[in-house]
Amino acid sequence: MPRHKDMNRYIAIHVLLLCLGMVAMPHPVKAQAQEGWDEESFQPSAIRTIPPSIDGFTAMVYKQAGTVACPLHAIWPEDHRPGDRRSAAVFFFGGGWKGGSPTQFEQQCRYLASRGMVAITVEYRVASRHGVKAVDCVRDAKSALRWVRSHAQPLGIDPERILAGGGSAGGHLAASLGTLRGLDESNEDSGVSSNPNALALFNPALVLAPVKGQPSVSEEKQKSLADRMGVPLETLSPYHHLKADLPPCIIFHGKADTTVPFRTAALFQSKASALGATCRLVGYEGQAHGFFNYGRQGNRMFLETVRELDLFLQSLGYIEGKDTVEAFLAAANPSH
Repeated sequence: MPRHKDMNRYIAIHVLLLCLGMVAMPHPVKAQAQEGWDEESFQPSAIRTIPPSIDGFTAMVYKQAGTVACPLHAIWPEDHRPGDRRSAAVFFFGGGWKGGSPTQFEQQCRYLASRGMVAITVEYRVASRHGVKAVDCVRDAKSALRWVRSHAQPLGIDPERILAGGGSAGGHLAASLGTLRGLDESNEDSGVSSNPNALALFNPALVLAPVKGQPSVSEEKQKSLADRMGVPLETLSPYHHLKADLPPCIIFHGKADTTVPFRTAALFQSKASALGATCRLVGYEGQAHGFFNYGRQGNRMFLETVRELDLFLQSLGYIEGKDTVEAFLAAANPSH
């Protein structure tokens, strides 16, 4: 039986047949996934796929928003088999809810797949391309997480071991999944939870509204941010919705970050801990916004943050054994 490396060839053939009218695709939101797998192609059945935009990943539509088909991009471990119940990681890119690309977390996904997880990076609507507000980004994130959980069997994942992660605005979306209630699409099954089982947040925007006794931004900046949110600031502020049921959480944040100040992450962590939640903040001296991204600083901070993420995932039982980040980087950059 072919492994996941053969899926792109299958997908291309399938899409060609679709264009010729020889096969039919189900609606990406309302269709119910069949149980099991297509044994001949190692492809989840009854899931709408589109041509992949990230080499080695499979692109699947998790939501139709008007004329926009919203895809997520998944990569499986080499030894993945039908019926597996792997832990999964679902990442959201940053870009101020205005732009950005799912390739931001491509390498984190490749690494986690090499460690035995199913790894996913999500495309969601943004202001520059779709004219949406941040509240719509949150709705898309909830749709994506709910779709992954509702398709756990064909995807070969454990629906109770799903980590949500992201950077900056994407970190906000991941944190929103663990804190904000409501904001669900009316045509989705609310009986399927959109709450992740764990969180990994990279310089996330966590405090969007004023906090008593804390420094506040100017009224002009608050208004600008509120316009970007599309709803009152507190509605989308993870800090203001923190409860003791926050999933186990790790935050990676540069102490020299001027875009999302380190103190906001510290404020979130302090409140979470006071509530009895498990929330660890890892601060990095001299590091600015986006310090963790692959390709920066010779991948020194990518290595450090992914190694910490690996330890966090080990502590949850999502992966086992010593991390392999250095070997992964060496294989990805053989000339270095």
